[in-house]
Amino acid sequence: MGDIEQLVAALRTGGVDRGVHVGLALVTGVGLGLAVDDRTWALPNVDPVTVVAEIEDVLHPRWVWWSQETAAILVAAGVRVAMCWDITAVDRLIFGGWRSDPAHAWARLQGLKGESIPSVGQLDFLATHVDDGDDENPVRPDGHLRAEWAAGAWSRTPQRLALWAATALAAAAHQHNQLSSIGSTPLSGSSGNIGNPVATARSESAAEALCAELAFDGLPLSIAAAETVIASFVGPRPTSDKEAAERRRQRDEAVRVHAPAGDTTDLRNPAQVKALLTRIGLDVPDTRAWRLEEMRSAHPLVDALLIWRKAERVLTTYGFSWLDENVGDDGRLRGAWSGSDGAAGRMTAQAGLHNMPADMRSAVIAEPGYVFVRADLGQIEPRVLAAISGDQSLAKATVADDLYAPVAQRLGVERAVAKIAVLAAMYGQTSGTAGQALRGLESAYPVAMRYLHDAAAKGESGTNVRTFGGRLVRMGETPYGLSDRDERAMAASRGRYARNAMVQGAAAELFKVWAVTVRARSAPTDARIVLCLHDELLLHVRIEHADDIVLLLDTCLQEAAHRWSNGGPVRFVTDTSIIHRWSDAKS
Repeated sequence: MGDIEQLVAALRTGGVDRGVHVGLALVTGVGLGLAVDDRTWALPNVDPVTVVAEIEDVLHPRWVWWSQETAAILVAAGVRVAMCWDITAVDRLIFGGWRSDPAHAWARLQGLKGESIPSVGQLDFLATHVDDGDDENPVRPDGHLRAEWAAGAWSRTPQRLALWAATALAAAAHQHNQLSSIGSTPLSGSSGNIGNPVATARSESAAEALCAELAFDGLPLSIAAAETVIASFVGPRPTSDKEAAERRRQRDEAVRVHAPAGDTTDLRNPAQVKALLTRIGLDVPDTRAWRLEEMRSAHPLVDALLIWRKAERVLTTYGFSWLDENVGDDGRLRGAWSGSDGAAGRMTAQAGLHNMPADMRSAVIAEPGYVFVRADLGQIEPRVLAAISGDQSLAKATVADDLYAPVAQRLGVERAVAKIAVLAAMYGQTSGTAGQALRGLESAYPVAMRYLHDAAAKGESGTNVRTFGGRLVRMGETPYGLSDRDERAMAASRGRYARNAMVQGAAAELFKVWAVTVRARSAPTDARIVLCLHDELLLHVRIEHADDIVLLLDTCLQEAAHRWSNGGPVRFVTDTSIIHRWSDAKS
């Protein structure tokens, strides 16, 4: 029996089975560290990825690691684990915000103050000497992680890898206890259901593993098609800096030709553009695009300016240099991904993956022999509101494919008005077109509306809130010295943010449960999720498997919704299509 087989046998004898937590730390060229309960294994002179792959295939544990970095190492080596517990992801869930690293995550779990976290080379000549303990112990006598370890010294020896894995395992146990405590406490005041924060932690962790895969796999993008799109706005790729400068001058001149003679406005300076608009008789408070769009026909310069702005955005953000920097020779657009934006918990991506202009979507083309299967959650926010608030009347409306139709019928208004009213309620708007219908919502769906009011009241008071899945959303303190008027305005703004974050955050949690369920169920095929955009999944699939993946997406949605809502009655739907280009999808 080989060394790996002996290790697997020892792990099985030690109680490791499907879903059991196994602490993991690895460094190629150094070795592998594992931890289970109070036992550790320090394995030198091994290929750590090969060992992990063998354990994964046989035992299917839930790997515990500090951050997505470990998942990225495994994915790059061809290993995609089924289950994990990501300390950083769970730390952001429990404590909110974006900043997280081993030192901060550990300190928060121990109830230690952030300002007391030690740093490498830190000296305090005014403090009395504090015993720093054993350098080979990752935790100092004062309870903090040792600064050198948190900065990377854990990776120097196999023994340290094993201790680092054991520390991650201990952190995960603390996190599990805190999440269980959160799950036994109402999350948003006197109304609403309580989700399962431990389950949320598992899906958030799996979402980080998915993020590592998204960053590695990339989004299929035709460089030739993308260059055609760019050229339609700014002309062909320039062959020299001189040619690029001349093209820039020509684009600027296309706007200035409509300005007063001799104008030298810097079109990239909003203040100067505002002054230019004043000179041609258009007095505007600012030069935001939506405001200028309303004035497009007022003067030829406005139309030219808007055209110029779009071309400028394409050139500076999605131009030829963007292609060169982010698209590989294999025709894949790659950027870093994160499972949480630090606010309500939406997935985020770099390299323009989340903000790609609609025109550029025509360059996202499936490779030969493949298609995209695109699925978008339908009317997700009101359906989520029905689930998290426990409003049975609103839940009944979700049975319909078009939720707004039965809501409109109950309120006695047009569908469009009902839609505006529901969205306005979630965003904190209380007047305008939907004002009367909003009042109708109060009587028709009192439980859902009370849930939103409770969240808003907490936000207005500066009290942090937690989403259905347990994510802390920080409200922040009111700055000292504000006028009464400004203080009321800030409180109202926090209230609107809180009520929306409760819905958006829960929707993000459901979306990630769906995404990681699809990831798991599609693993036997070569289908790959290549984009997660708000409520939309895009999969790259072999043509012959496309119909099966369409069915799989809906099956996974029903499974995910059932688990996420604890078997609640709310119906969730998805609009799914098979397409060759991303631009072929209905908006």
